[in-house]
Amino acid sequence: MQADTVWDDKGSQAPGFELPATDGTVQSLDNVRGVNGTVVAFICNHCPYVMAVAERMVDDAKELADAGVGFVAISANDVASHPEDSFDNMKLFAERHGFTFPYLYDESQEVARAYGAVCTPEFFGVDRNGVLVYRGRLDEARNQPRLPETARELVDAMRAVAESGQAPEAQFPAVGCSIKWKQD
Repeated sequence: MQADTVWDDKGSQAPGFELPATDGTVQSLDNVRGVNGTVVAFICNHCPYVMAVAERMVDDAKELADAGVGFVAISANDVASHPEDSFDNMKLFAERHGFTFPYLYDESQEVARAYGAVCTPEFFGVDRNGVLVYRGRLDEARNQPRLPETARELVDAMRAVAESGQAPEAQFPAVGCSIKWKQD
């Protein structure tokens, strides 16, 4: 598969946010930031691609935390058209999958639009200075089981960011369900 190296926002400041979390708190980008970077993941509850990677995402977030990289997940789907993505269902989803990171609700969809997110799951990597350096998928297994030889693109990219401040040039686009935008 061809790597996606065209991304307009790479190198720009990551958009900030203040959103409600499933644990009852309000979280901002500064709250979830790690000393060596941060992952901002756009996910939802109903997407089969998200369900396929939920446990891997938790494992990868724990591994990245050891490297000083923060992790946050955000759901921006329109709950009027997809009630399974409601805030109450987000709480259940986070509990069922053992999320060790904040799961935030972007009801206005402004944060998802600011990042340019298009699907779930989609991962954005931010360096220690708040600059967007990674956009893509979790790993090459996508919605299949991860094998020992599976390339772990997000972990590898964010480890490189933590160690050198640089993400790899080759980044592979996320594949999943489209974000369910509100109708005007």
